[in-house]
Amino acid sequence: MIRKAKAHWTGTGRDGTGDLTTDSTVLKSSPYSYKTRFEGEPGTNPEELLAAAHAGCFTMALAFQLQTAGFTPTSLDTEAAVSLDPDAGGFKISRSALTLRAVVPGLDEARFRELAAAAEKGCPVSKLFNAEITLDATLG
Repeated sequence: MIRKAKAHWTGTGRDGTGDLTTDSTVLKSSPYSYKTRFEGEPGTNPEELLAAAHAGCFTMALAFQLQTAGFTPTSLDTEAAVSLDPDAGGFKISRSALTLRAVVPGLDEARFRELAAAAEKGCPVSKLFNAEITLDATLG
């Protein structure tokens, strides 16, 4: 399976603008720029997209872990916070902090933690990151 996205950019790094489009068109000419990345202007940025990918991938991986173990979640809500930090000569993504809130009938805390940890390790996006990944998981 291969998924594609395209970036278009015009202008300089600080003053230029770009847009992102995915083959599925979920993103279609979605704006991004220095200002959307560093100054909070409306639009997206690579770190936000990585956070969405990590939250979605991990949550789906956990759903499969739970299914294999015989559990059906009522809800799985995950936030991923991706950190972009200064690095020698530029920036690096240093961390993705996952925060999970789950409701899974009949699941005890120990088994929940085991399955959540397996999902974090097995998630293809987790495997992609060369960064610290943390998981704060709460079973409600």
